[in-house]
Amino acid sequence: MSRDWERDHGGGRRVAARLWGRPEADWLDLSTGINPKGWPVPPLPPEVWQRLPEPAPGLADLARQWVGAPSTAACLAVPGSQAAIQQLPLLRAPCRVGVPVPGYGEHALCWRRAGHQVRGLGSDQVEAALDQLDVLVWINPNNPTGERLPPERLLAWCRRLADRGGWLVVDEAFLDDPAMSVAADTGTPGLVLLRSLGKAFGLAGVRAGWVFAEAALLQQLARALGPWSLSGPAQAVMAGALADHAWQRENRQWRRQAAERLSGLLSAAGLRVAGGTDLFLYCPHPGADALARALAQEGILVRAFGDPPALRVGLPPDQNAAWKRLERALAEPAVREIIDPPRPD
Repeated sequence: MSRDWERDHGGGRRVAARLWGRPEADWLDLSTGINPKGWPVPPLPPEVWQRLPEPAPGLADLARQWVGAPSTAACLAVPGSQAAIQQLPLLRAPCRVGVPVPGYGEHALCWRRAGHQVRGLGSDQVEAALDQLDVLVWINPNNPTGERLPPERLLAWCRRLADRGGWLVVDEAFLDDPAMSVAADTGTPGLVLLRSLGKAFGLAGVRAGWVFAEAALLQQLARALGPWSLSGPAQAVMAGALADHAWQRENRQWRRQAAERLSGLLSAAGLRVAGGTDLFLYCPHPGADALARALAQEGILVRAFGDPPALRVGLPPDQNAAWKRLERALAEPAVREIIDPPRPD
């Protein structure tokens, strides 16, 4: 749900700073779900700034290894999975599309703008609706709920759609676990997999991601995106991050521990943690919007959703001061009254 003080995707510190009169640097931003302890980008070779960005040798192999795709899987580097989300609807004639609700709103928006009929679905509604769809978009794990579906279930949906020339588009922007990915089955007819470097690696600003699909579809997508769609610096950062397996292992462990710590903190404050990932937690609450505003008064940004009302809270940075600040804000009387309103006598 859009508000005048919050961007649809979180991260609206500039807007919040203006509306609340608090300097931008004085905000604790927990609204995006981006890893706050991101991969440390080293100085880049001068040539990546000076040359037109040809495809980097070996980059596709690193991406296949990262997601757990076959060595022969067709893949395309893109300037963030958002670029693919915007272009894929333009590669089909108007048709019937299912999207998860709640879910990342750009999927429904982009398919609808391209003239498709869009239907929102919960995971328990897909089976009954699938034969009336030409395309199903699914986010796994879901953003914002964190709901995960097993790859076998998704692939069964894909087969049913592909039998009629349909697609299953799986958005794994928040996934960093090959065992839960459909990547091993890339190349399956009708399967389109989106992956992003921005969330787990904390590199949202570099705008880098991948699409795995049948080669013919990727050729169409590449033509739609045009030449040099992924910059040279982005490719260099992508290659370094994907090759740094030691950092990936250590950071996964840190994220798991941080998510457990955050769950304990939110639960102790009286919020119900109903789902999430190792990058954010999902807390349904009827006063979610008011609660987000009360936390903003304390200089803390979280993401509020309206249908159903809930908060999405990302990981604080790896400093005790940030955790203490969140703990103090959750204990403020104005916040407490929303979390646990007084009962009438």
